[in-house]
Amino acid sequence: MTTAQHRIAQADIPAGSFVMGDRTGDGRAADGERPLHGVSLPAFGIDVHTVTNDDFAVFADATGYRTESEVFGYSAVFHLAFAGDEKDILGRPPQTPWWMGVAGADWRHPGGRHSTLEGLGDHPVVHVSWNDAQAYCAWAGRRLPTEAEWEYASRGGLEGARYPWGDDLMVDGAWNCNIWQGDFPATNTLEDGYLTTAPARHFAPNGYGLYQTVGNVWEWCQDWYDPGYYPVSPETSPTGPVSGQQRVLRGGSFLCHDSYCNRYRNSARSQNTPDSAMSNAGFRTVSLGA
Repeated sequence: MTTAQHRIAQADIPAGSFVMGDRTGDGRAADGERPLHGVSLPAFGIDVHTVTNDDFAVFADATGYRTESEVFGYSAVFHLAFAGDEKDILGRPPQTPWWMGVAGADWRHPGGRHSTLEGLGDHPVVHVSWNDAQAYCAWAGRRLPTEAEWEYASRGGLEGARYPWGDDLMVDGAWNCNIWQGDFPATNTLEDGYLTTAPARHFAPNGYGLYQTVGNVWEWCQDWYDPGYYPVSPETSPTGPVSGQQRVLRGGSFLCHDSYCNRYRNSARSQNTPDSAMSNAGFRTVSLGA
């Protein structure tokens, strides 16, 4: 249910069972998308879209909360979205030089100190860490979805499908998610209309009424990440490993492309440390009664 503090509409996900994992063979073995395994879950309510900039602003303004990017003074920005001064570039990882550590980048300044949220109120909040998402949840009386809940909801009632809408990426010749088109990471042809984030309620929802569970932004889940978890995962309401160093991210983002990252799928898994933030990750929440 929504509250005065948390205003995002809810999708009621029915109790049921599904087969969790990569049925189509698209996943990378190192990510741990297999073996396929049955999971049963009780009914739960989940946000129909990710928490937006407007939603997060209500929380931040009410509490004075400062995200970890604001406290640290920097965050990770995709190079084509950079909006700062040259001196703000703190470095580029040699394995992924399209990412830049940028001083002054945070959720209110997603490209750097010269960017704003003008026109982005209904876009997903980004540059929020897992810890930041937890702080929002505590204020809103919510929690993050477990990895199993997230995948079950993302599938929208379609058993084993690659995407929330089926197995084919295009729908009637059109894009149904916000991912990269063109030559990654240099040229985006913008066939889906967006270089970075799209509005959180854009594109068609899945069978359960959820918007953009794949593409747009990665979504934090509650679980610790372990690529070897699936073989030992319980059948009923799995909650992930009891400990770890990284938290699960699901759904892919506007940067995903077959040439580099094909994780814009229901079963795809990724991870990052709980204090990490970047310009392509956000979150949605579930009700505490779930």
